[in-house]
Amino acid sequence: MDFSPFSKHLRRNLTDAERALWTTLRNRQITNHKFRRQVTLGNYVADFVCMEKRLIVEVDGGQHMDSEKDAERTAWLESQGYCVLRFWNDEVLKNKEGVVQVIMENLKKR
Repeated sequence: MDFSPFSKHLRRNLTDAERALWTTLRNRQITNHKFRRQVTLGNYVADFVCMEKRLIVEVDGGQHMDSEKDAERTAWLESQGYCVLRFWNDEVLKNKEGVVQVIMENLKKR
């Protein structure tokens, strides 16, 4: 279990989009895969992680657009064997079913 203070803070303060997606990812609701939220991996905190499939789901706001730090972060996570899926807040809030479908497809591939 991840007990870093920053991760704990993030778990308690999910964005609306993160909260909406978490209602579907939690409790093994997607093809019986366990997801954890706000997980520390190296120097980074991933929004949602399925450790079994090494799949990370990120829900991003506008501050992440064309972010060099996000590109470095994704490169490092992928070098550790993770697949990183990124969705915009707006996409999660307006098309959660489509987002969940993409997540399910990637779980099957891994």
